[in-house]
Amino acid sequence: MTIPLPSSTPDVVARAYAEDLANIGDLTTLATIPEGHRSRAEFVARSSGCMAGIPLIELCLEYIDPEIVCRPMAQDGELVQAGTVILEASGATRSLLSAERVALNFLGRLSGIATATRAFVDIVAGTGAAISDTRKTTPGLRLVEKQAVLHGGGFNHRFGLSDAILIKDNHIAAAGGISAVLNRAKSVASHMVRIEIEVDNLEQLDEVLAENIADVVLLDNMDTETLKRAVKMVNWALITEASGNMRLERIAEVASTGVEYISSGALTHSAQTLDLGLDF
Repeated sequence: MTIPLPSSTPDVVARAYAEDLANIGDLTTLATIPEGHRSRAEFVARSSGCMAGIPLIELCLEYIDPEIVCRPMAQDGELVQAGTVILEASGATRSLLSAERVALNFLGRLSGIATATRAFVDIVAGTGAAISDTRKTTPGLRLVEKQAVLHGGGFNHRFGLSDAILIKDNHIAAAGGISAVLNRAKSVASHMVRIEIEVDNLEQLDEVLAENIADVVLLDNMDTETLKRAVKMVNWALITEASGNMRLERIAEVASTGVEYISSGALTHSAQTLDLGLDF
């Protein structure tokens, strides 16, 4: 499935190149490469992984020079091996060199997220659990990073504070308890807005179930045995989500508890950038 780039992406690209080129440009390239010189270059995977951000490379190259000709050789969501050519580009050598680093930064970052997500997704395959991201994203890059999670086979949690009601521990404390906070949320929530509430223990979960208001319960930082008990208590009355300390090596046992979603900030905040390069 082709997923279009978020409408804000051109602004993200413009900010990245403003940071890299300032008002002067690429001094090294201007000093060493004659005007009119042309080249063909290849974006190449140096390590294996799941691709994300290929259309963004094209947008980067177009931003620097609309006359650069691009030929994608892979697609987002595709698993590639080291040595795979991801995209071919031809045009003015000055333009290709000036565009190189920002384009590689985006592609490496997003492919790293997709690769990390795919690793989580592969582990839970067949368990009924789905992998989801969080809002722990790079400021300014949330939309493209969350899109990378989709390319890795994961799901998106809310995009921002305006998407849904997610009641966390500080909301509960400030509002005066679970009953008070849930009833307050219910009184103002549209029928189109889901209410999710975070609980840290089974006593809180029991209170949530007694209110019969929430749509989703976030089981936060629970050990595996407690998660099993929590899922049994819920008994499909709510959507269950496990979160907190969701490391790759723990995901299989968490999925075995029967939770429907496992959300992990590590997909975005701890993903290792995929090693890629540009070869002339």
